[in-house]
Amino acid sequence: MTGRLTLLHVARSCPSRLSRCCHVAPRTNVEAGKDTGTHVRQVSRPRLGPIAGIGAAGEGALQRSGSGGLGVRFACPVASRTSCILTEREEAGFVWPGPIGRRALPDRLQQQRSWLSTSNKRSARWLGDRLAERCYVVAIHAAAATTAEDTYSSSSSSAEAGAVRVRFAPSPTGNLHVGGARTALFNWLFARNQKGKFIIRVEDTDLERSTRASEEAMIRDLKWLGLDWDEGPDCGGGYGPYRQSERTDIYREFAERLVASGHAYYCFCTDEELEAMRKEAEAKKLPPVYSGRWATATQEEVEAELAKGSPYTYRFRVPKHSRVAINDLIREEVSWSTDTLGDFIILRSNKQPVYNFCVAVDDASMKISHVIRAEEHLPNTLRQVLIYEALGFKPPQFGHVSLILAPDRSKLSKRHGATSVGEFREKGFLAEAMLNYLALLGWNDGTVDEIFTVEELVEKFSIDRVTKSAAIFDATKLGWMNGQHLRSCATNELRRMLGERWVQAGILTRSDGPFVDDAVELIKEGITLVSDCEANLLDLLAYPLHQTIASEEAAAILADGFPEVVAAILSAFDDGDLANAIAGGESTWKTWVKGVGKKLSRKGKRLFMPIRLALTGSMQGPDVGQILAMLQKAEGTGAVANEGGILVPLADRVAMLKSINWGALVQQQQQAPSAVPAS
Repeated sequence: MTGRLTLLHVARSCPSRLSRCCHVAPRTNVEAGKDTGTHVRQVSRPRLGPIAGIGAAGEGALQRSGSGGLGVRFACPVASRTSCILTEREEAGFVWPGPIGRRALPDRLQQQRSWLSTSNKRSARWLGDRLAERCYVVAIHAAAATTAEDTYSSSSSSAEAGAVRVRFAPSPTGNLHVGGARTALFNWLFARNQKGKFIIRVEDTDLERSTRASEEAMIRDLKWLGLDWDEGPDCGGGYGPYRQSERTDIYREFAERLVASGHAYYCFCTDEELEAMRKEAEAKKLPPVYSGRWATATQEEVEAELAKGSPYTYRFRVPKHSRVAINDLIREEVSWSTDTLGDFIILRSNKQPVYNFCVAVDDASMKISHVIRAEEHLPNTLRQVLIYEALGFKPPQFGHVSLILAPDRSKLSKRHGATSVGEFREKGFLAEAMLNYLALLGWNDGTVDEIFTVEELVEKFSIDRVTKSAAIFDATKLGWMNGQHLRSCATNELRRMLGERWVQAGILTRSDGPFVDDAVELIKEGITLVSDCEANLLDLLAYPLHQTIASEEAAAILADGFPEVVAAILSAFDDGDLANAIAGGESTWKTWVKGVGKKLSRKGKRLFMPIRLALTGSMQGPDVGQILAMLQKAEGTGAVANEGGILVPLADRVAMLKSINWGALVQQQQQAPSAVPAS
C-alpha cells in the first residue's frame, strides 16, 4: 500500500483538540518532532510489530518500534502517564479519544484482532492490558480521519446498541438510606428484568465529606440486600474507573472539548465580581444568573489573563431562548426554559469538576441507557441534557421516582426511627423482606398481592407500574412483612439464623441440635424480627411464677380452685406420670391433661389456664406440652448456657410450687393481692 495515512494526534496541553494532520509517506525512516502536528516523512511501511513501549514524553511524537511497526507516543490523561499504541494494519487504524476497556472495544479493533500473527500474540495481550487501564488510544487511520465526536458518540458501539445499562451512583458521605436503597433496587430490578447491566458508580467528588469507610459500608449494605452488579469499583469493568475521584483527567479532557467546540469558555471572574453580580440581581429581584462577562471575551483577553496566571473556571455556555424537554418514563413530558439558567460552572478554578458535569460525562461515557433516580434530581436534568447535547451524546431515558415520606408526610428522617439499611439489618430484619417492602414503595404489579420473592419481583417489575405519588414509609407494615418472610423461610435456614443469633447472644452453647429445632418451632409464629427470638426463648426458659400470681390478671385463676390443680400436678410429678406424659409426645400429653380435667371436673380454660400458670409461670405462650418437652431436651443436652439461671428445670418449678401455701395465698389475695406466703 502506498496511499497517504492521516495521523490524528492529541497534545497534553489540550487533549480534546485534534491537531493538524501529520502526512505520512511509506518509506524507510521515521523523523518526528516534539510538537503536536509535526510533519512526518520517510516512514517505513507500517505493519504489526511489538509495542513501542511506555515513555515519559510530554507531547506526542510518532516513533518506530523495534521491528519496524509504527506507533504513536501520546500523553495519557490517566495518572499522568504516557503510552504508545501501534497500528493494527497498514490499511486501517482508528481514533478512540475516551476511556475504554476490553468489552468496549470498537468493532474495528475486534475485527483487527483476527489479523494478528502468532508471533505478535504478546503484543495483542499488551494492547488489551493497556486498554483495560483506560489509556486513550490514538492510532493511524487510512485516508479520512475519524473525529472524536464521531468515534465517541452514543451510537458508536453497535455491539451494545439497545442494551439496557443502568447505574446506582451513591455519594459516600454517610449511610445507605432507605431512599437510596429503593433507587438501587429499582435499577437492579429493571436491569435484571431486561437482561441488562447494573453498574455501581461512586460519586465521591465531595472530597471533604466523602470517605472510603462510608463507601465500604454502602457496598456492604447493598450486598446484604442481595443486589449484585456487573461493573463497579470493587469488580472493575470496561468503562471505569468507577469512582469519580479517579476520573478527574477525563472530566478535564471533556471540558477542553467543550471549550474547543465553543460550548464552554474560561471565566476569570473573581469572587468579588460574582458577589457584586449576585447583589445586583437581588436588588432587581431577579434570579442570581451569571451575567456572561467572559462569554464574549476576545482571544486576546483570554490569552492575557492566562499569561498573568489568573485563576479561572470553565463555564458552560447555555443557549438562550430555548426549551429543553424530556419524556420522563414516570412523569411523562417535563420541560424547562433555558432562560431560567445562566452560564454555569463545570470545572472550578482548582480544576475539580462540578456534580452535574461529572454525572453527564460519566453516564455518556459509560453508555448508561436509562437513568432511574429520585425526583429530587429532576432539576439537575436541564444542565445534564445540555451537556449531553453539547458533547454530541444522545441523552439516556430518564425516570424520576417519587420521594419516600414519613407517616406524617414530612421528609423521612431519624426522628421517625431507623432510616438506614444498616440499622434495619442490625435490628434483625431480613434482606428479602426489605427488598419486598422497598419495591412496594412506589410500585405494584397491578394486583393486591404484597408478598413477593426476589425472583417474582424480577419477573414482574416494570417501569410503567411505578407511580408518581409519594410513598409513605410505614415501619409497622415493614415489621409485619418481615414476619411473613421469616415464617416462609425454609426450616433449615430459619434454624440456622435463630440458632446463630442465640449463640451470639450467649443464650445457647451451640446453634443446632434437637433443642434448637424444638425452640424454633415454638417461637417462629410469635416473632417479627430475627432479634425477637432472644427475648422469646428467654421467656420460655424462665419461670416467672411469683410475678404472675401477684398480678391482677391471675387473680381469677387463683380464686377458681387453683390449689387443687397444683396438688394434681405435684402428685403426677412425684409418681412419674408427668414426666411420662411429657416424654410421650403430643398425644400422651393431651391424654394426661384430659385425665386431670376428668378427675377435677374441669375443662376448657378452667383446666388449661391453671395448668399453664403452674408449669410455665405465665398466662400465655405456645403449647405447654411442647414447652416442657423442649425443657427436657435442654436439660439432657446442655444446649443452654445456664449462666445466671436462664433455664429453670421442671424439678425446680415443682419445688417452687411446693414452697407456696396456696390456701393462704388465695385467702390473702382477696385482701392483699401482692402477698405470696411461703409454707
